[in-house]
Parts: sequence; structure tokens; C-alpha cells
Amino acid sequence: MRFAIVGCVILLAALLLSGAAPYKEISLADLRDKIEGGWAGQMIGVSYGAPTEFRARGRILDMELPPWTPERIHNSLNQDDLYVDMTFAKVLDDKGLDATTEDFGAMFREAQYSLWHANLAARRALRRGVPAALSGTPKYNAHANDIDFQIEADFIGMMTPGMPQASNEIALRAGRVMNYGDGIYGGMFVSGMYAAAFFESDPRAVVEAGLACIPAKSPYAALIRDVLSWRRQNPGDWKKTWQLIQDKWDRRDPCPSGALAPFNIDAKLNGAYIALGLLYGNNDFFQVMDISTRAGQDSDCNPSSAAGILGVMCGYRKIPDQWKSGIPAIADKKFRYTDFSFRTIVESNQKRAIAAAQKYGGRLEGEKLQVRMQKARPPRLEVWDDYGSPVERIAASDPRWKWQGDWQVNPKGDVRTSSRKGAEASIEFEGSGAIVTGPYLPTGGKLDVYLDGKLDRTLDVNSDEKASKGGESVWHAFKLKPGRHTVRLVVRGEPFEGAQGADVGVDGVVVFR
Repeated sequence: MRFAIVGCVILLAALLLSGAAPYKEISLADLRDKIEGGWAGQMIGVSYGAPTEFRARGRILDMELPPWTPERIHNSLNQDDLYVDMTFAKVLDDKGLDATTEDFGAMFREAQYSLWHANLAARRALRRGVPAALSGTPKYNAHANDIDFQIEADFIGMMTPGMPQASNEIALRAGRVMNYGDGIYGGMFVSGMYAAAFFESDPRAVVEAGLACIPAKSPYAALIRDVLSWRRQNPGDWKKTWQLIQDKWDRRDPCPSGALAPFNIDAKLNGAYIALGLLYGNNDFFQVMDISTRAGQDSDCNPSSAAGILGVMCGYRKIPDQWKSGIPAIADKKFRYTDFSFRTIVESNQKRAIAAAQKYGGRLEGEKLQVRMQKARPPRLEVWDDYGSPVERIAASDPRWKWQGDWQVNPKGDVRTSSRKGAEASIEFEGSGAIVTGPYLPTGGKLDVYLDGKLDRTLDVNSDEKASKGGESVWHAFKLKPGRHTVRLVVRGEPFEGAQGADVGVDGVVVFR
């Protein structure tokens, strides 16, 4: 007996020294309950915040919010926060847990739903032949730091309970399609919090677990460390911490729509608002959602993720009835653009969670899942904040722009459009980068762009959708040699394939230094 005990002690010591992870047990009933709680939390959070989306930009939302009714949950069936999330999950169902970046990109390229920002830029790039491993990079995507992957990564954490390494591996493969650097780290941070929430009830520990998933030297990690520190300094005043976030971090957004503007869809700023709700919400569904909503900016996505993480922490059974009572009535209705209902996404999610646990050293024992717990391992640092900061917006109405040929001015006077072959627009700027901004149009055509007198590339401004999308990147370039540069746009008068027109629109340029 003594030798057996000594042997066990030696074995345990060897496991600890080798870094082997301990196992944690979760019943299949509890696993399902937490997965249900995560999807329900997202549905509740996005429906709660939906009326406020971008109503508060750079300020706390102080308006009275609409009263919650069970029927408001119906809003979630049409939300991109959920249907894009689910279509990425479907790739893993179809291709297996080892689905590649190319697999995710192939699905995304063919997706028919409306998209914005990094998602829209990525899909346009994919449809023009850019590889999925590059469609999220700053070379092809001026929105690389935007929130897109952050709001689509929930499904990853919910299928990797206690396994942040597995979560990061999947996030890196999927997130590269539309984001880069902090844009990908946002998805890793959120999915890492979900993964931790299966076995952790302390919200601070959950936020710290998400932080451990991303490179410590990234700007995203620096912001979350600030939020954790300010929470200690101001334990009862989330608004004071919000103001500290605002003063230090609500700037330098490179997004074409947000640069030097109150609008900010940067992943890390909005990720801070998710953390704010969790850290100050006292594990209370209303408080967590309300704080993440009132923090502003993308105020339906942020409470969706915050409430989803809390939903995993507490499980569906413990979500107060006032919030979830509307779910049974729509539990079998499909989310837009997907094959999933609430019931079937939970079933799919549970199967993937079991498969992931088994792949990474866990085992299924009857009605219990033994999860081999993992320690987070951040990826290699990849950021592009050193490409420069936006320093000036030069509107199309500014006399520094030079126009030749037939350009029409819209009624607001902020966009000039031409479809006439040979029409030109040019501007000289001083900096290390620039984004020429304008609308993507269903009638969008082709243009040639010259940088400092040399043809840089031929582009198009077709939206690939029925709707126009304003304030997008017509052309962008970063890491230029600091100094004076000239960019010249020449309309080709040619429609993009399948388009009904050859229009090119310009509303200005954002200069970086």
C-alpha cells in the first residue's frame, strides 16, 4: 500500500513537472446547459442592445432603453452577430475540426448575406482571387483591426471548454479570413473567455483567462490590462473606468469610417466594453448587458458577447425567466441564412465540444466528459499599429483635390461620382499611408490608381450586394516612405463583371503618419 501511494505521488509529480494538464469532469447535461446558456445569452444580449447600436459614439448612452418583453428575442433571428457565427460553425461540421483557413474562406466567399467592414472587404477580396490567408491582412483589408471576427468567434469558445490552446488554433485559422493582428486577437480574447466560463464563475478570472490567450505586447492586451487595473482602483464606479478607457484608447482607429471620427468599431475598444460589463455586472444578467450596452459604440454586439459568456458561466437553467421566456416560442425557427435553429445549433455545438475534448486528450465516460485542461498559449505577435496613425481627413470638397472630366456631385455635396472613361481625381498628401474613401456601389466599376506617377493597381468599387456601402476603402496603401505623395484615380468606364454600371465614387482621403 505504501509503495502504491509513493508511486501515485511520483506519477503526480512527473505530470506536474512535464506540464501535463489535469482533467476536469463535466456531465453531458451540464455541458448542454452551458452551451444553451451561451447561445441564449447571445440572443438576449443582441436583442437587448439592438435599438442602441452606434447611438452613443464616444459617450455613455444615457437614454432610457425600451422595456424588455419576451417577443424582443425574435430580433436575434436576423442578427449577423449570430448567423455569421453559425455559418462558420457549419464549416467545422462539414469539414471537421481541422478545417483550414481556405475552407472557412470558401464558405465566406459564397455567402449571400449582407456584410460590413472587415467582413465585406474580405469577401470582396476573396471573390477577386485573393487567398483566404491574405484576405484579412492590411494589404487587402483596411478594416483589419475592426470588430468583425470578435463578434463571430463565440462558437469557438463554446466548443472548446477548458481548452484555450484548441480555441486559439481554430480562431487563428478562421480569423485570418477577415482580420489581422488585434482584429484576430479580439476573437481569441472572446473565445478564450467562453472556454474558461465552463469551469469558472469569477468574472475577473474569466477576463484574465481571455487575456492570457493573446500576445502580451499587443495593444489589445495592454487595453485589457488597463481595464483590469482600473477595476481594482474603481471597484464601484464603472463610468469612471469607462472614462479612463475613453481618454486613453478611443483614438487611432484606422477604419475608413472611424478614422478621426466619433464612430469606433475597433475590436479592442469594443472588447474593453465586453470586459467592462463582465467585471462590473456582478454576475447579474441585466447589469452585465446594461453596462456593455451603455458603454456605447457597437452596443448590440458587445452585450451579446458579454451575456453569452455569462450564459455559459451560469447555464441556461439559471438565466432568469424574464430574459429567456421568449426563446421556447422560436427555438425551432431557423436563424436567417443558416440551417440552424436554437435547438439544432446547441446540438451541433455539443457534438463538436465532445469531439474537440477527445481530440485534445479528453475522454467520454458514459454521461460524463473528462476534459484535459489546457494552459493558454498566445500566438506570435502580429500587429500593424506601427503602420502609422490617421492624422487628417481631406474631403472631396477640399480644393486640394484636382478633378478632370465629368464628375457628378451628390445632393449632400460629399461624394463625387463618374462613370466616364478617363475622368480623373488626384490629390497630394504628406504622410506614410493613405486611404481614399468612397462608396461601394451595386453599379460600381473599375479604376486605375497611380501612386507617385506609377500604376499601383487596377481596382473596382462594386459592392457585390444590392445595397451601397459608404465610407469604404476605394484604395489604400500603408508603410510608404514618409514624405509627399500623389495619388491619382482614373475611371476606366468599365463595369465590374456582372455589374449594371461603371460608376466610381470618391468622398475623400484619410492620411496616415
